Amino acid sequence: MIESGDEATSVVYIEDDEKLARLTAKYLESHGLRVTVAPDAHRGIEVVLRERPDVVLLDLMLPGTHGFEVCRQLRARLDTPIIMVTARGEEADRVMGLEGGADDYIAKPFSSRELLARIRAHARRARGKSGPATSLVRAGVLVIDPTSRKVTFRDEEVQLTTYEFDLLKALAERAGRVLSREQLVNIVRGSPDEAFDRSIDVHVSHLRKKLGDDPRSPRILKTVRGVGYLLATDRMS
Repeated sequence: MIESGDEATSVVYIEDDEKLARLTAKYLESHGLRVTVAPDAHRGIEVVLRERPDVVLLDLMLPGTHGFEVCRQLRARLDTPIIMVTARGEEADRVMGLEGGADDYIAKPFSSRELLARIRAHARRARGKSGPATSLVRAGVLVIDPTSRKVTFRDEEVQLTTYEFDLLKALAERAGRVLSREQLVNIVRGSPDEAFDRSIDVHVSHLRKKLGDDPRSPRILKTVRGVGYLLATDRMS
């Protein structure tokens, strides 16, 4: 099944396991994606910065430079969706990857179909094509443009990753309502099946920092203990 319509989604896969990289690339390419494999951190960063792909697949355990460091370096330079791929499935590793700037996380051995679906979803969001064009989303002094994926807060543009954008949009569209972690994962990712509570917590923490919300006493992105989060428009003056 080949992608139709717009140009094929481009992917850079940073993976030192040659066999896994070859098989994964072959599967993705059979579904219309363009895949470039980089076998180590140095070449991976070089290729990503040169090609500016739609999505980066990043192995955690790389020779020399750790995947967490690669993620940090890439995130400091661009907002391309990063999906961390690793054999380590502990929650602490997932949280560390998200805190380092990854948008998503998939553990080996992974389903090729699921990986393809996640890549396509992140690519659509990054291109602003996750759905039909919609009007601006306004919540107090927060303005979100779903078409250009631009966010302004108090008339200042805020740079967000694709996951952060979708999470903030979900909260803004339901401003004043409490949304559980499961609801947020379902809205943003499309399935809560592999969600873990702290993934949302980490992304909310990033959003608070970018909106200047005090993490010790948040006034904008509020935590409702034992339930979830809400966006409080009455505190955005």
